Amino acid sequence: MKTLVCFGDSITARELDENGRDRLTPRIAKEMPDWKVVNSGVSGNTTVDALLRIEEDVLALSPDFVTVLLGANDSAIHRNVDIELYEENIRKITSLIGPEKTLLISAAPVVESRQDARKNDTLQDFARVVERVAADTGAYYLNFFEKMIGHPGYEDFLTEDGLHFNYKGYEFLSHAVLTKLKSI
Repeated sequence: MKTLVCFGDSITARELDENGRDRLTPRIAKEMPDWKVVNSGVSGNTTVDALLRIEEDVLALSPDFVTVLLGANDSAIHRNVDIELYEENIRKITSLIGPEKTLLISAAPVVESRQDARKNDTLQDFARVVERVAADTGAYYLNFFEKMIGHPGYEDFLTEDGLHFNYKGYEFLSHAVLTKLKSI
């Protein structure tokens, strides 16, 4: 059985919502029954944090493929990971995993009126970095920022904090990720 590791922050980490409904990795696991799907998300992680745990939480599992969804915390005003360091870290993560088995996913937009720590202009800049790293390294790329912000009413995919996904948001995210994975 092949192993897919989903590496990221709280968007990845949370398995079930407050009503016990599936979030990202359980949905992927149901649609990919021939794969072992491992959730390696940790709430609050930046790329700096992720690099500190990549050996144990990703590489030690000898994955056949890895999704990487990081950037929402790096781009937060209070976390202050500058965009150059973010790019350097995404490049290291991709190199350690191997670009041929890495799907880089850009962070999602936020609802700015509900989210004081993040701005969509900054998140879009971080998405461009992820796209550049994918193009430079040959890693796979999902421009989730553009996919979501281009969807009418995307604000309805997010909880009251304007950052985290609700049930509809996880449905949208998991569909986008699964569509991309199945096309690889």
